Amino acid sequence: MDSRAAASAFALGIVLTAIGSSGTAQAQSNDVAAIPRVVTSSTSHAAGCDRACLEGFVDRYFSAVIADDPSAVPLARNVRFTENGQVLPLGEGLWKSMKAVGAYRLPVTDPEAGQIALITTVVEDHADPAQGTPALMALRLKVADGRIIEIEQILERNAMTAQRVEALGAPRAAFATPIPASERMSRADLIATANKYFTGMQRNDGKGDYPFHERCDRIENGGRSTNVPTPAGQTRPDPKTATGYSGQWSCREQFESGLLYFVSRIRDRRYVAVDQERGVVAVFAFFDHIAGSTRNFTRPDGRPTTAGPAQPWTWEILEFFKIENGQLAEIEAFLTRPPYGMLSGWSTWEDGMSDKIQDVTGYRER
Repeated sequence: MDSRAAASAFALGIVLTAIGSSGTAQAQSNDVAAIPRVVTSSTSHAAGCDRACLEGFVDRYFSAVIADDPSAVPLARNVRFTENGQVLPLGEGLWKSMKAVGAYRLPVTDPEAGQIALITTVVEDHADPAQGTPALMALRLKVADGRIIEIEQILERNAMTAQRVEALGAPRAAFATPIPASERMSRADLIATANKYFTGMQRNDGKGDYPFHERCDRIENGGRSTNVPTPAGQTRPDPKTATGYSGQWSCREQFESGLLYFVSRIRDRRYVAVDQERGVVAVFAFFDHIAGSTRNFTRPDGRPTTAGPAQPWTWEILEFFKIENGQLAEIEAFLTRPPYGMLSGWSTWEDGMSDKIQDVTGYRER
């Protein structure tokens, strides 16, 4: 099935599914400390909710959202909820518009931390009640003592993007494949390896430590951004001489080209889930393109180059890394464009503008 046919099939599926579905201090400081949060121990997380339990909470959460009934899922008394970076009363936002779940779901489950992050598709209301509007979603739930204590969700409300992701059918098998016990890395090493992707891209100079597996492939919002076949009649760009980076290149070739320098800052790197059994890491981050003079840089071979967005631009991203033998083997990302300089709603201003590693899983290895 080609992509157009797949998209049409998804659109039809949406219609059928829809028919079948029945404070002041914070503003001044840019801080989130004043908002109540539940504090629990890592022991209660680990003992209370394994992989199946966390994935079950996602199903229960979506059922409650579709029903617009927060009482239908166990929630902590002071549960904290954001949508697209905004702190909202529980029951608003997607709670009012969601009518069905999509078929695509890629989770990263962290039983030790009681946390799960996922990229998925959903169906929202349409002006015609008999139809639905597809959207792409990034979701994080944190569970402690049998209740959801944190909900973070981001919607990319672009029907074509959601259809493209849905057309993938299912996530790549590698994300669900266990790593042999003798080869599993520590949580800290998994995070450090994933973070090399960001340090290598930020002000990319082609000379960094790029731990890419030879089969590394990256999918962004359902589309391949690496190893794209060269179109018939065209010549594959040479990473050493091209003036702009290409989706036809491998992960390593893109980084070694030095052509990603225009990614000025990768900040608020919040590592939210680490699946040691499967070797997968989930991280939220913002990619800033500052524009102006930052678009001018020198290639590794000494040639001056200008590249990147001409106006200030921010991407908000949830990125998943499959790590094998200390190398980045598979990458999948959710992207949406918020206002330039947007914060997540979960970090202080200082952390939100920092490029340091933030392990916010709440779990500490013993």
